[in-house]
Amino acid sequence: MPNAQFSPTIHSSHLFSTRNPTLLHYSSALKPCDQLSFCMASRTTTFTARLKAIPSDTHSKTSELVKGINWDNLGLSPVPTDYMYVMRCSGTDEFSDGELLPFGKIELNPFSSVLNYGQGIIEGLKAFKKEDDSVVLFRPEANGLRMRVGADRICMPAPTIDQFVQAVKATVSANRRWVPPPNKGFLYIRPLLIGSGAVLSLTPSPEFIFLIYVTPVGNYFEHGAEPINLVIENDIHRAVPGGVGSINSIGNYAMVMKGRAAARASGYHDALYLDAVNNKYLEEISTANIFLLKDKTICTPALGGTILPGITRESVIDIARRQRFQVEERLVSVEELFNADEVFCTGNAVGLLPVGSITYQGKR
Repeated sequence: MPNAQFSPTIHSSHLFSTRNPTLLHYSSALKPCDQLSFCMASRTTTFTARLKAIPSDTHSKTSELVKGINWDNLGLSPVPTDYMYVMRCSGTDEFSDGELLPFGKIELNPFSSVLNYGQGIIEGLKAFKKEDDSVVLFRPEANGLRMRVGADRICMPAPTIDQFVQAVKATVSANRRWVPPPNKGFLYIRPLLIGSGAVLSLTPSPEFIFLIYVTPVGNYFEHGAEPINLVIENDIHRAVPGGVGSINSIGNYAMVMKGRAAARASGYHDALYLDAVNNKYLEEISTANIFLLKDKTICTPALGGTILPGITRESVIDIARRQRFQVEERLVSVEELFNADEVFCTGNAVGLLPVGSITYQGKR
Protein backbone atom coordinates (compact mmCIF):
# COMPACT_ATOMS: atom_id res chain seq x y z
CA MET A 1 0.00 0.00 0.00
CA PRO A 2 1.55 3.35 -0.99
CA ASN A 3 1.80 6.21 1.45
CA ALA A 4 -1.78 7.22 2.06
CA GLN A 5 -3.07 10.73 2.14
CA PHE A 6 -6.58 12.02 2.60
CA SER A 7 -8.31 12.62 -0.70
CA PRO A 8 -7.46 16.10 -2.02
CA THR A 9 -11.10 16.65 -2.87
CA ILE A 10 -12.13 16.50 0.80
CA HIS A 11 -10.36 19.17 2.77
CA SER A 12 -9.73 18.59 6.47
CA SER A 13 -9.96 22.35 7.03
CA HIS A 14 -13.71 22.03 6.50
CA LEU A 15 -13.90 20.41 9.91
CA PHE A 16 -12.74 23.58 11.64
CA SER A 17 -14.37 26.29 9.55
CA THR A 18 -17.32 28.37 10.69
CA ARG A 19 -17.91 29.98 7.30
CA ASN A 20 -20.39 27.26 6.46
CA PRO A 21 -21.86 26.15 9.77
CA THR A 22 -24.40 23.87 8.12
CA LEU A 23 -21.46 21.77 6.90
CA LEU A 24 -20.25 21.29 10.45
CA HIS A 25 -23.64 20.85 12.08
CA TYR A 26 -22.53 23.06 14.99
CA SER A 27 -19.93 25.72 15.67
CA SER A 28 -19.48 28.15 18.53
CA ALA A 29 -17.61 31.44 18.76
CA LEU A 30 -16.36 32.93 22.02
CA LYS A 31 -15.61 36.62 22.48
CA PRO A 32 -13.70 38.15 25.44
CA CYS A 33 -16.23 40.42 27.13
CA ASP A 34 -17.88 40.73 30.55
CA GLN A 35 -21.18 39.24 29.39
CA LEU A 36 -20.46 36.78 26.62
CA SER A 37 -22.69 36.22 23.64
CA PHE A 38 -22.47 32.90 21.88
CA CYS A 39 -23.87 32.05 18.50
CA MET A 40 -24.43 28.43 17.69
CA ALA A 41 -25.61 27.13 14.32
CA SER A 42 -27.08 23.79 13.33
CA ARG A 43 -28.44 22.44 10.08
CA THR A 44 -31.79 24.10 10.58
CA THR A 45 -31.69 26.60 13.44
CA THR A 46 -29.61 29.39 14.86
CA PHE A 47 -29.95 30.60 18.41
CA THR A 48 -28.07 32.81 20.84
CA ALA A 49 -27.35 32.02 24.48
CA ARG A 50 -25.97 34.41 27.09
CA LEU A 51 -23.67 33.45 29.90
CA LYS A 52 -22.25 35.21 32.95
CA ALA A 53 -20.12 32.44 34.47
CA ILE A 54 -16.94 34.54 34.47
CA PRO A 55 -14.70 34.77 37.57
CA SER A 56 -13.92 38.24 38.85
CA ASP A 57 -10.13 38.28 38.78
CA THR A 58 -7.70 39.48 36.13
CA HIS A 59 -7.14 36.05 34.61
CA SER A 60 -10.67 35.91 33.24
CA LYS A 61 -10.71 39.46 31.97
CA THR A 62 -7.70 39.36 29.69
CA SER A 63 -7.03 37.56 26.45
CA GLU A 64 -3.29 38.12 26.80
CA LEU A 65 -1.44 34.84 26.36
CA VAL A 66 0.23 33.19 29.32
CA LYS A 67 3.92 34.06 29.37
CA GLY A 68 6.68 31.49 29.67
CA ILE A 69 5.12 28.87 27.39
CA ASN A 70 6.81 27.82 24.18
CA TRP A 71 3.78 27.90 21.90
CA ASP A 72 5.88 26.52 19.03
CA ASN A 73 6.65 23.32 20.90
CA LEU A 74 3.49 22.22 22.67
CA GLY A 75 3.25 18.53 23.47
CA LEU A 76 0.70 16.48 25.36
CA SER A 77 2.04 16.97 28.87
CA PRO A 78 -0.62 18.20 31.33
CA VAL A 79 -0.31 21.92 32.04
CA PRO A 80 -2.37 23.26 34.98
CA THR A 81 -4.53 26.22 33.93
CA ASP A 82 -6.53 28.76 35.93
CA TYR A 83 -9.99 27.28 36.42
CA MET A 84 -11.98 24.07 36.34
CA TYR A 85 -15.74 23.60 36.31
CA VAL A 86 -17.47 21.44 38.93
CA MET A 87 -21.10 20.39 39.24
CA ARG A 88 -22.49 17.79 41.63
CA CYS A 89 -25.53 15.55 41.87
CA SER A 90 -26.83 13.49 44.80
CA GLY A 91 -29.17 10.54 44.71
CA THR A 92 -31.91 10.89 42.13
CA ASP A 93 -31.54 14.67 41.89
CA GLU A 94 -30.57 16.42 38.68
CA PHE A 95 -27.29 18.23 38.16
CA SER A 96 -27.43 21.91 39.12
CA ASP A 97 -25.44 24.83 40.54
CA GLY A 98 -22.21 24.27 38.67
CA GLU A 99 -19.34 26.63 39.43
CA LEU A 100 -15.90 27.63 38.26
CA LEU A 101 -13.22 26.90 40.84
CA PRO A 102 -9.47 27.49 40.84
CA PHE A 103 -7.81 24.51 39.20
CA GLY A 104 -6.63 22.05 41.82
CA LYS A 105 -7.06 18.66 43.39
CA ILE A 106 -10.42 17.12 44.13
CA GLU A 107 -11.19 14.91 47.11
CA LEU A 108 -12.56 11.40 46.58
CA ASN A 109 -13.76 8.87 49.10
CA PRO A 110 -11.71 5.64 48.88
CA PHE A 111 -15.08 3.83 48.66
CA SER A 112 -16.13 5.86 45.60
CA SER A 113 -17.57 3.84 42.74
CA VAL A 114 -15.19 5.37 40.21
CA LEU A 115 -12.15 4.13 42.14
CA ASN A 116 -13.56 0.70 42.95
CA TYR A 117 -15.70 -0.16 39.94
CA GLY A 118 -14.69 2.27 37.21
CA GLN A 119 -18.04 4.05 37.08
CA GLY A 120 -17.08 7.00 34.95
CA ILE A 121 -17.37 8.62 31.51
CA ILE A 122 -14.91 10.92 29.77
CA GLU A 123 -15.27 13.20 26.77
CA GLY A 124 -12.73 15.21 24.82
CA LEU A 125 -12.96 18.23 22.55
CA LYS A 126 -10.84 21.21 21.55
CA ALA A 127 -11.02 24.98 21.36
CA PHE A 128 -9.23 26.68 18.46
CA LYS A 129 -8.16 30.30 18.15
CA LYS A 130 -8.76 31.95 14.78
CA GLU A 131 -6.84 34.77 13.14
CA ASP A 132 -9.43 37.32 14.29
CA ASP A 133 -8.74 36.24 17.92
CA SER A 134 -12.10 34.51 18.29
CA VAL A 135 -12.19 31.02 19.78
CA VAL A 136 -14.10 28.21 18.10
CA LEU A 137 -15.52 24.96 19.48
CA PHE A 138 -16.25 21.93 17.30
CA ARG A 139 -19.73 20.43 17.83
CA PRO A 140 -19.85 20.47 21.66
CA GLU A 141 -23.51 19.41 21.64
CA ALA A 142 -22.48 16.09 20.11
CA ASN A 143 -20.11 15.47 23.01
CA GLY A 144 -22.87 16.33 25.47
CA LEU A 145 -25.24 13.87 23.83
CA ARG A 146 -22.61 11.14 23.71
CA MET A 147 -21.91 11.62 27.42
CA ARG A 148 -25.61 11.21 28.21
CA VAL A 149 -25.80 7.99 26.18
CA GLY A 150 -22.71 6.61 27.89
CA ALA A 151 -23.90 7.62 31.34
CA ASP A 152 -27.19 5.80 30.85
CA ARG A 153 -25.32 2.63 29.90
CA ILE A 154 -23.45 2.53 33.22
CA CYS A 155 -26.26 3.77 35.49
CA MET A 156 -25.28 7.41 35.92
CA PRO A 157 -27.24 10.65 35.64
CA ALA A 158 -25.71 13.23 33.33
CA PRO A 159 -25.94 16.98 32.73
CA THR A 160 -28.37 18.06 30.06
CA ILE A 161 -26.86 18.90 26.69
CA ASP A 162 -27.41 22.60 27.39
CA GLN A 163 -25.73 22.31 30.80
CA PHE A 164 -22.82 20.52 29.17
CA VAL A 165 -22.34 23.13 26.45
CA GLN A 166 -22.68 26.08 28.83
CA ALA A 167 -20.15 24.50 31.19
CA VAL A 168 -17.68 24.00 28.34
CA LYS A 169 -18.09 27.62 27.25
CA ALA A 170 -17.65 28.89 30.80
CA THR A 171 -14.49 26.85 31.32
CA VAL A 172 -12.93 27.93 28.03
CA SER A 173 -13.84 31.56 28.68
CA ALA A 174 -12.29 31.51 32.14
CA ASN A 175 -9.10 30.01 30.72
CA ARG A 176 -9.04 32.01 27.51
CA ARG A 177 -5.45 33.16 27.94
CA TRP A 178 -4.36 29.52 27.69
CA VAL A 179 -5.78 29.03 24.18
CA PRO A 180 -2.72 28.73 21.89
CA PRO A 181 -2.27 31.22 19.03
CA PRO A 182 -3.69 30.26 15.61
CA ASN A 183 -2.02 27.18 14.13
CA LYS A 184 0.13 26.67 17.24
CA GLY A 185 -2.04 24.14 19.04
CA PHE A 186 -5.37 23.74 20.80
CA LEU A 187 -6.97 24.11 24.17
CA TYR A 188 -7.88 20.54 25.05
CA ILE A 189 -11.14 20.24 26.99
CA ARG A 190 -11.71 17.22 29.20
CA PRO A 191 -15.22 16.71 30.63
CA LEU A 192 -15.43 13.98 33.27
CA LEU A 193 -18.47 12.35 34.84
CA ILE A 194 -17.64 10.11 37.79
CA GLY A 195 -19.34 8.21 40.57
CA SER A 196 -18.01 9.93 43.68
CA GLY A 197 -20.22 8.39 46.36
CA ALA A 198 -19.21 5.59 48.73
CA VAL A 199 -20.22 2.03 47.81
CA LEU A 200 -18.96 -1.40 48.74
CA SER A 201 -21.36 -3.71 46.94
CA LEU A 202 -21.64 -3.52 43.16
CA THR A 203 -24.26 -0.77 43.03
CA PRO A 204 -24.39 2.62 41.32
CA SER A 205 -22.92 5.53 43.20
CA PRO A 206 -25.24 7.69 45.35
CA GLU A 207 -23.30 10.82 44.36
CA PHE A 208 -21.77 12.09 41.14
CA ILE A 209 -19.34 14.79 40.01
CA PHE A 210 -19.28 16.45 36.60
CA LEU A 211 -15.94 18.18 36.08
CA ILE A 212 -14.23 19.98 33.21
CA TYR A 213 -10.58 20.94 33.01
CA VAL A 214 -8.57 22.33 30.11
CA THR A 215 -4.92 22.38 29.07
CA PRO A 216 -3.01 23.65 26.01
CA VAL A 217 -1.76 20.88 23.72
CA GLY A 218 0.01 20.35 20.42
CA ASN A 219 -0.35 17.52 17.93
CA TYR A 220 -1.26 14.06 19.23
CA PHE A 221 1.70 12.52 17.42
CA GLU A 222 5.05 14.26 17.70
CA HIS A 223 5.59 14.35 13.94
CA GLY A 224 2.50 16.50 13.37
CA ALA A 225 0.23 15.74 10.43
CA GLU A 226 2.58 13.43 8.54
CA PRO A 227 1.35 9.89 7.75
CA ILE A 228 1.46 7.44 10.65
CA ASN A 229 2.55 3.81 10.66
CA LEU A 230 0.24 1.25 12.25
CA VAL A 231 0.55 -2.39 13.25
CA ILE A 232 -2.46 -4.69 13.54
CA GLU A 233 -2.85 -6.15 17.03
CA ASN A 234 -3.74 -9.86 16.92
CA ASP A 235 -4.00 -10.79 20.59
CA ILE A 236 -5.54 -7.82 22.40
CA HIS A 237 -9.07 -6.64 21.68
CA ARG A 238 -10.41 -3.22 22.51
CA ALA A 239 -14.03 -4.28 23.05
CA VAL A 240 -16.42 -7.23 22.94
CA PRO A 241 -20.05 -7.50 21.80
CA GLY A 242 -22.43 -6.51 24.56
CA GLY A 243 -19.75 -4.54 26.38
CA VAL A 244 -19.05 -0.82 26.58
CA GLY A 245 -16.93 -0.30 23.47
CA SER A 246 -19.47 2.12 22.01
CA ILE A 247 -19.24 4.59 24.91
CA ASN A 248 -16.44 6.62 26.43
CA SER A 249 -16.19 4.55 29.58
CA ILE A 250 -12.98 5.38 31.43
CA GLY A 251 -11.92 1.73 31.47
CA ASN A 252 -11.87 1.42 27.69
CA TYR A 253 -8.56 3.21 27.39
CA ALA A 254 -6.78 1.07 29.96
CA MET A 255 -7.72 -1.89 27.75
CA VAL A 256 -5.56 -0.62 24.87
CA MET A 257 -2.57 0.72 26.79
CA LYS A 258 -0.64 -2.55 26.51
CA GLY A 259 -1.29 -2.93 22.78
CA ARG A 260 -0.38 0.67 22.08
CA ALA A 261 2.76 0.46 24.21
CA ALA A 262 3.87 -2.69 22.37
CA ALA A 263 3.27 -1.01 19.01
CA ARG A 264 5.29 2.04 19.95
CA ALA A 265 8.09 -0.10 21.38
CA SER A 266 8.31 -1.79 17.97
CA GLY A 267 8.60 1.53 16.15
CA TYR A 268 4.98 2.06 15.13
CA HIS A 269 2.83 5.04 16.02
CA ASP A 270 -0.15 3.01 17.21
CA ALA A 271 -2.02 -0.29 17.02
CA LEU A 272 -5.09 -1.12 14.96
CA TYR A 273 -7.50 -3.51 16.70
CA LEU A 274 -9.62 -6.28 15.22
CA ASP A 275 -13.01 -7.64 16.26
CA ALA A 276 -13.04 -10.06 19.19
CA VAL A 277 -15.27 -12.67 17.50
CA ASN A 278 -13.59 -13.40 14.17
CA ASN A 279 -10.30 -11.57 14.68
CA LYS A 280 -10.33 -10.40 11.06
CA TYR A 281 -12.52 -7.32 10.84
CA LEU A 282 -11.20 -3.82 11.53
CA GLU A 283 -12.48 -1.94 14.55
CA GLU A 284 -10.45 1.05 15.77
CA ILE A 285 -7.06 2.49 16.48
CA SER A 286 -6.39 3.14 20.19
CA THR A 287 -8.02 6.57 20.08
CA ALA A 288 -9.37 6.97 16.55
CA ASN A 289 -11.72 5.58 13.91
CA ILE A 290 -10.35 4.12 10.68
CA PHE A 291 -11.36 4.82 7.05
CA LEU A 292 -10.40 3.30 3.69
CA LEU A 293 -10.72 4.91 0.27
CA LYS A 294 -10.95 2.87 -2.93
CA ASP A 295 -11.73 4.71 -6.16
CA LYS A 296 -14.67 6.96 -5.22
CA THR A 297 -15.86 4.83 -2.31
CA ILE A 298 -15.02 5.47 1.33
CA CYS A 299 -15.66 2.69 3.82
CA THR A 300 -15.39 2.52 7.58
CA PRO A 301 -16.33 -0.15 10.14
CA ALA A 302 -20.01 -0.01 11.00
CA LEU A 303 -21.07 0.96 14.50
CA GLY A 304 -22.20 -2.27 16.09
CA GLY A 305 -21.75 -1.77 19.80
CA THR A 306 -17.99 -2.25 19.92
CA ILE A 307 -16.89 0.93 18.13
CA LEU A 308 -17.05 4.44 19.52
CA PRO A 309 -19.31 6.71 17.42
CA GLY A 310 -16.68 9.35 16.77
CA ILE A 311 -17.88 12.90 16.24
CA THR A 312 -15.12 13.59 13.72
CA ARG A 313 -16.03 10.28 12.07
CA GLU A 314 -19.65 11.38 11.67
CA SER A 315 -18.58 14.76 10.29
CA VAL A 316 -16.24 13.21 7.72
CA ILE A 317 -19.01 10.87 6.55
CA ASP A 318 -21.39 13.81 6.18
CA ILE A 319 -18.86 15.93 4.27
CA ALA A 320 -17.87 13.04 2.01
CA ARG A 321 -21.48 12.36 1.05
CA ARG A 322 -22.02 16.04 0.34
CA GLN A 323 -19.05 15.84 -2.02
CA ARG A 324 -20.66 12.87 -3.77
CA PHE A 325 -18.42 10.15 -2.43
CA GLN A 326 -20.09 6.83 -1.81
CA VAL A 327 -19.72 6.02 1.88
CA GLU A 328 -20.16 2.50 3.21
CA GLU A 329 -20.44 1.63 6.89
CA ARG A 330 -19.97 -2.12 7.08
CA LEU A 331 -17.67 -4.94 8.12
CA VAL A 332 -14.21 -4.19 6.73
CA SER A 333 -11.75 -7.08 6.52
CA VAL A 334 -8.01 -6.85 7.03
CA GLU A 335 -7.41 -7.86 3.41
CA GLU A 336 -9.17 -4.73 2.17
CA LEU A 337 -6.47 -2.57 3.75
CA PHE A 338 -3.90 -3.81 1.28
CA ASN A 339 -6.09 -3.06 -1.74
CA ALA A 340 -7.08 0.44 -0.63
CA ASP A 341 -5.92 3.55 -2.43
CA GLU A 342 -5.77 5.53 0.80
CA VAL A 343 -6.25 4.96 4.52
CA PHE A 344 -6.81 7.59 7.18
CA CYS A 345 -7.99 7.89 10.76
CA THR A 346 -10.17 10.41 12.55
CA GLY A 347 -10.71 11.44 16.14
CA ASN A 348 -10.81 14.36 18.50
CA ALA A 349 -7.21 13.79 19.57
CA VAL A 350 -5.66 13.04 16.17
CA GLY A 351 -7.96 15.20 14.03
CA LEU A 352 -7.82 13.81 10.51
CA LEU A 353 -4.58 11.98 9.84
CA PRO A 354 -3.30 9.94 6.87
CA VAL A 355 -1.93 6.45 7.38
CA GLY A 356 1.36 5.77 5.63
CA SER A 357 1.75 2.05 6.29
CA ILE A 358 0.05 -0.86 8.03
CA THR A 359 1.86 -4.01 9.12
CA TYR A 360 -0.03 -7.28 9.55
CA GLN A 361 1.66 -10.55 10.46
CA GLY A 362 4.97 -9.21 9.21
CA LYS A 363 3.52 -7.91 5.93
CA ARG A 364 3.71 -4.16 5.41
